[in-house]
Amino acid sequence: MNDNVLDDAQVAFQLDPEKLSQLIIENNEGVKTSSGSIAIQTGTFTGRSPKDRFIVKDEITKEPVDWGSINQPINPQNFARIKKDILDYLEGKKIYKRFAYACALDKYRLNIEFISEYAWSDLFIHNMFLRLKESELKNFTKEWTVINAPGFKAHPEIHGTHNSNFTVISFKEKTVLIGGTGYTGEIKKGIFSALNFLFPVYHDVLPMHCSANVGKDKDTALFFGLSGTGKTTLSADPERELIGDDEHGWDPNNTIFNFEGGCYAKVINLNEKSEPDIFNAIKAGALVENTVVKNSEIDFNDSSITQNTRVSYPIHYIENIQIPSVGSTPKNIFFLTADAFGVLPPVSKLTASQAAYHFISGYTSKIAGTEAGIVEPLPSFSACFGAPFMPLHPTKYAEMLNKKIKESGANVWLINTGWTGGAYGVGTRIKLKYTRAMVNAILDGSINPDYTYKDYHIHSVFGVAQPRTCPGVPDAVLSPRKTWDNDSAYYKAAFKLSNAFRENFEKFESYANEDIRRGGPQRFDF
Repeated sequence: MNDNVLDDAQVAFQLDPEKLSQLIIENNEGVKTSSGSIAIQTGTFTGRSPKDRFIVKDEITKEPVDWGSINQPINPQNFARIKKDILDYLEGKKIYKRFAYACALDKYRLNIEFISEYAWSDLFIHNMFLRLKESELKNFTKEWTVINAPGFKAHPEIHGTHNSNFTVISFKEKTVLIGGTGYTGEIKKGIFSALNFLFPVYHDVLPMHCSANVGKDKDTALFFGLSGTGKTTLSADPERELIGDDEHGWDPNNTIFNFEGGCYAKVINLNEKSEPDIFNAIKAGALVENTVVKNSEIDFNDSSITQNTRVSYPIHYIENIQIPSVGSTPKNIFFLTADAFGVLPPVSKLTASQAAYHFISGYTSKIAGTEAGIVEPLPSFSACFGAPFMPLHPTKYAEMLNKKIKESGANVWLINTGWTGGAYGVGTRIKLKYTRAMVNAILDGSINPDYTYKDYHIHSVFGVAQPRTCPGVPDAVLSPRKTWDNDSAYYKAAFKLSNAFRENFEKFESYANEDIRRGGPQRFDF
C-alpha cells in the first residue's frame, strides 16, 4: 500500500465533533455521558510510554540529538518497514483524516495531516490542535504527517522496537508513526517532540512544557511543572486570560505563543468548586478518558482504571482566554513542584542561575502508592519539566532559558504545592487557597520581587529567598522549618533532598556552564 491511502474511499475527512461523537458511540468506542461529553477507555495504555519512543537516526539528527535512554535511535530501514506495514494494516479500513496545525503565531505555524484508525483519536486531534477555517482547507499544504493506528502491533524482531507499542519520529520524512497504544497523549507529544527539536535548532525559539496566562495589564506568566503539581489548575485563573495549558514557545522577539488549540487536563478528584473552568468544559465535544462511568455519570473520584484520568476540549471551552493564544514578554515564571519530603518553601524567589539549575533538574516527588514498590517519598527528576519529549541535551534548553530570563528581567519563583509540617504520611498537603494566594500576591506585586533582608530569608540549605510575609497566608506556613516543629528532623530531610538534587545533576555537570552550576543547593555528608 502507498501513501494514497489518504485518498481511499473509506476515508472520513474533517468530520465535526458532533458526527465524530455519533460514530464513537456507533462503533462501540465510547459512551455519551450526562454532560454531553464522550467517555472512552484507551485500553492497556492509560499514559505515555516514553521508553517506547524512538527518533530516526540520520544525517539530520545524528549530531544534535541527545541520544540515550530517553531519545532512543532507530534506523531509517526500520522506520520504512514500520511505515509500510502500518499503511498495509490500514488498507481497506475506515480511517479518519484531518488537517490541522500547531503554533498560534503565524510565523511558526506547522501544517499537519493526521491519519487515525479510531474516531476518538480524530476527536482528540480536533480538540487539541489548532482548527482550520473552511476557507483554508482547499489550499492546505501539509508539512508533517501523523499516522496513528492503535490496533497495529509492531514485532520487535522485525521492526526494531522494544515492544508492540511505539512512537517513531522521522525528521527527514517529517512523519510521526504511532501504534499499539490507544492513549491519545502520544499524538500530541509526538508532534511536540518534533517542535522541541525544530525550534531551537532552526529558529532560536525556546520550546517550553508550561502553561501560560495573561493579566489585565497584559503581563504574561508561565507555569512549569510535572503532572500533579498544579500547572493546569493554577493557570486557569478567572482573573487572567488563559494562553494555553501545556506547550508554548518563547521567540527572539520575546513573544510567547501556544502550540495547541485545546487543553488536556487531569480530572482525578475533579469538582466544580475547586476547578470550575475545567469542570464546566466537560460538555458536548469534550473527550473524557479512562474514567469510570455509571448510568451516564462520570465518577471523578474513582481511580480504579488509572490515576491519570483525562479530558480534552478546545481552548474556547474555557470562558476567559487570550485570543489569539499569544502573549508578550513574561513578567513572572513559576516552577511548580509537589515536594513530598515537605522541606522546600511553599514560595521562594530564584536567581537566574538557580532558575536554570532547577529547570534542568525538573524536580517533583513520587509518593507511596503511585507505583509498585514505593513505600516512602522518592525524589523524581525530569529535565526541563518534560525530559521524555526533549530531543536535545537539557543544558541547551536551560542555557536558552537562562539567557531569556536575564534579557527580559523576568522574575522566577519556585512554588511547592506539596507537603508542609512533615513528609507525606506525617504532614499535610499545602492548601490550594494558600498556593493561589501566593501566586496572586506575586502577580499583583504584593510580594516584592526585589530581594531585601527585610522582605526575605535565605534558606540555609537550598539558598533560595523565602518571602517573610504574604497576604492571605499565615507567616508560619511560609517557613517549612517552623511547620515541622523539629529542627533536627527537618534539616536531616532537607539535606537528604539537596543531596538527591546534587546526585541527579552529576550527569549534567560536564555540559552545564559555571553560571548554571552555581544555582544548586548545598551538599551534606551524613
